[in-house]
Amino acid sequence: MLAREDILQLVPHQGDMCLWDEVLAWTATDIVLCARNHRDPAHPLRSDGRLRAIHLCEYGAQAMAVHGGLRARQRGGAVVPGVLVALRDVQLHVARIDDLDGAIEATAQVLAEAENSQQYGFRITHGSRVLAAGRAAVMLQPRPLPGQD
Repeated sequence: MLAREDILQLVPHQGDMCLWDEVLAWTATDIVLCARNHRDPAHPLRSDGRLRAIHLCEYGAQAMAVHGGLRARQRGGAVVPGVLVALRDVQLHVARIDDLDGAIEATAQVLAEAENSQQYGFRITHGSRVLAAGRAAVMLQPRPLPGQD
């Protein structure tokens, strides 16, 4: 539905730190994304040659950012970046993800929101296998992304 070039316009994460490759579907309340970069030896979050499952929290947070950007753009407003302030009930079902063939997918869903904050639930999968799930809260910053004001 949306390619990486579109995603780069919606998030503050640029270059290799933009973790998602495409948006597969989205509505006002949720989003589904796909990534294939977890096997890349040059992945910016790798250490000691591995990409650990804890980094799936960043994938979840970026899924939230993409969804928030899409919603802002749909309303005709500026895309506003946020700061991750809390992770809750995170469950990691693998130790690492760099050894997984094929794409990983995320589903993120708005659970609660206020003027300057949002809470999402996220779930990252590889095929039918759940890799990670949890909730994340973000505080929105009052300034739009560069070029969006």
